Amino acid sequence: MSQFDLARIQQSLRDLGMGAWLLYDFRGINPLARTVAKIPAGKMGSRRWVYFIPASGEPLKLVHRIEDSVLDHLPGNRTIYLKWQEFEQAIRECCAGRQTVAMEYSPGGGNPYLSRVDAGTVEFVRSCGVEVVSSGDLIQLFEATWSAAQWEQHQRAAAVTNAAYDFAWKLIADRTRGGGGIEERDVEQAIMDFFHRHGLTTYHGPIVARNEHSGLPHYETGTGSDTRIRAGDFVLIDLWAKLDEPGAVYSDLTRVGFVGDSVPDRYNDIFKIVAAARDEGIRVVTDAMASGRSIRGGEVDDAVRRVIADAGYGAAFTHRTGHNIGEETHGNGAHVDNLETREDRSLLPQTCFSIEPGIYLSEFGVRSEINVYIDANSQVHVTGGPLQREVIPLYRDH
Repeated sequence: MSQFDLARIQQSLRDLGMGAWLLYDFRGINPLARTVAKIPAGKMGSRRWVYFIPASGEPLKLVHRIEDSVLDHLPGNRTIYLKWQEFEQAIRECCAGRQTVAMEYSPGGGNPYLSRVDAGTVEFVRSCGVEVVSSGDLIQLFEATWSAAQWEQHQRAAAVTNAAYDFAWKLIADRTRGGGGIEERDVEQAIMDFFHRHGLTTYHGPIVARNEHSGLPHYETGTGSDTRIRAGDFVLIDLWAKLDEPGAVYSDLTRVGFVGDSVPDRYNDIFKIVAAARDEGIRVVTDAMASGRSIRGGEVDDAVRRVIADAGYGAAFTHRTGHNIGEETHGNGAHVDNLETREDRSLLPQTCFSIEPGIYLSEFGVRSEINVYIDANSQVHVTGGPLQREVIPLYRDH
């Protein structure tokens, strides 16, 4: 676990024009605050605690008498409360004279990934005479940005996830030639074994989806009515994994193939639309970074979605364009989303996210997923191997 950096947090508060950051948790309802406060995973308390970080000066650790050591690892003065009146009075004193206090809160509930503090607690803090503002960009800075070591770990993981496609496509090709077939779940297990042999781990097996199953964005491998892959089938594989090392971050990719020598035009026609939308997403991020302009996750989603809508398939693109990537596949930084949630956070240097547009039809679905990392110098990196430019004909290449 990285060290708590009070000086950097306070400088960020001043840079963002915020008076303080109030980290609050009760029985694990705020995992974002727990991560920032360096509370070890699995260490759960039963009483409320607050860590109040002013833009300047000493932080306050507000803890209950029977759990008074929960924040001992953090700098600052400790106040121990027993009665609820003492708890509230301590917060009033912290807020006195301040204009804004950041909390894990999203105005109007527009971004539920940030809405981790209950409405009553937010109401109480407001009653102390301060404006409660979202800590969204603070969370990104102190929970979603990668270290140099994590960027290197991601690149190593991306090399393996990229290689997993060659392995999986060859397996499918070999097993389906001459009238044979292979179960979706057998391909899934083979990919998991490939990850294990190469030092990767993941919380869940990949999506392996044939034909109409690929039209379900979160299809559960092996649960369809006919799960045997044969010659002439369209196949989508979505896989994600990270190095089996402390602090490692994920690589998350999706590609599509056709079990045959040549791909029917219908598949490639749809793929080309999806690929054009993906590439537009890369372009707008790259252009923004090159010009020094901040760009919100929702703006990228709009740009990508516009390409698919203009091609007449807007209704068939049924999920956000992408998500933040970190130690969890779906991380806590800005997502590429203006569909499911209102993502007003900016895409920050040293963060990674997916761009994964899709078109989902009743007979098949196409998704192309790549990972984008913005480095400390605002240079944009697309990871996971060369961009897929066509539906892969498995017999031709393998």
